[in-house]
Amino acid sequence: MQPSLRRFTHVAAAALALALGAAGSARAADPQLLEAARAAEPALIQSLKDMVSIESGSANAAGLAQMASFTEGRLKALGATTERIAVTRGPGTMVKGTFTGTGKRRIMLIAHMDTVYGPNTLATQPIRLEGNRLYGPGIADDKGGIAVILHALALLKSAGWQDYAQITVLFNPDEEVGSPGSGDTIARLAEQHDVVLSCEPSAGSVVMKGQPLLLASAGVATATLDVKGRAAHAGAAPELGRNALYELSYQMLQTRDVAKDVPGAALVWTRASANGPLNQITEKAEAVGDVRLTQPGALEKLQAALQAKLASGRLIPDTETTLTLTPGHPPYVADQRSRALAARAQGIYKEIDRELTLVPQTGGGTDAGYAARSGKPTVLESFGLAGFGYHARDEYIEIDSIVPRLYLLTRILQEIGRN
Repeated sequence: MQPSLRRFTHVAAAALALALGAAGSARAADPQLLEAARAAEPALIQSLKDMVSIESGSANAAGLAQMASFTEGRLKALGATTERIAVTRGPGTMVKGTFTGTGKRRIMLIAHMDTVYGPNTLATQPIRLEGNRLYGPGIADDKGGIAVILHALALLKSAGWQDYAQITVLFNPDEEVGSPGSGDTIARLAEQHDVVLSCEPSAGSVVMKGQPLLLASAGVATATLDVKGRAAHAGAAPELGRNALYELSYQMLQTRDVAKDVPGAALVWTRASANGPLNQITEKAEAVGDVRLTQPGALEKLQAALQAKLASGRLIPDTETTLTLTPGHPPYVADQRSRALAARAQGIYKEIDRELTLVPQTGGGTDAGYAARSGKPTVLESFGLAGFGYHARDEYIEIDSIVPRLYLLTRILQEIGRN
């Protein structure tokens, strides 16, 4: 998930107001748990280094297989019954771990194993420590989330805590591309639980103070324009061709602002490609765009508006343009139950004299949207480590977020089990 600096800046004031509005006085910290979280910090840092050393971009089948083996081994070591679940599309498998306790609540923890980075990124962006920042591709988004889950469960196991009916951990391999092969599984499993905690990263101090939780995120879709023209010799008979690349460029420009008139929708064309040899008039061309959705029905309205614009005219006669909109992550919006749980999380941060802000909205997509799709479980997002630089160069986590986030996840699990 990649929230933008600008969007965070816009919502900072509202987030601070939500943070200050949390009711109730702080209770005393659990000294044994806090000390255990501090003692766990070096091991969690080593886990991060181990995982970041595995390059696991969404298209990297070998790296995703390594991550699945790593996470499954760690879950087994914690006492989980594990299972590999096939995705319906793309490389990789989901890793599911199940713990059985003696309490009443069914809790699900989710994070993702894939990153946005291509092969050999470590060669130019190696793991390195600079002050309070530990750098590495995918270290915050979302290997930090995986690390928090694994080490929080280890703390609770050491404490002998079993006040839950079942804890299900699910790590998926395709979140960065919209979870096309795992989203339905996340939704189906989430419906079987009372609470789902998603462990995407929280924003670092360069963006806002307080290591926040997220209350809403945009839905995501992919827009594709396919243009079919006619091939011809580019030098000897260009007039016989119909240049699909020219037509694609025209249609991208005439549709670039359409979403501005569709409430709750945004569209940015991000990739374009064409086939054929250099000396041939281009026969086929394609553009792909990123779509963000914040209102129900916005995708259907956007599709209608785009189709109308495409039908309004073309640059090259006898070309054919086809539009496809493919849904990805559904929108995530915290309901009243989720907001109450978030307020409880704020109280937990107060126990250790920390501030926890609540971000009202971000443009990034998240698997919390799938988890909340049925409306049954209480879903809350961003229990991962604080950091920044996601989807960019020099991604990092802030080391001083490790102990607070470990404490937060373990304590809120205890609170869920108790209530």
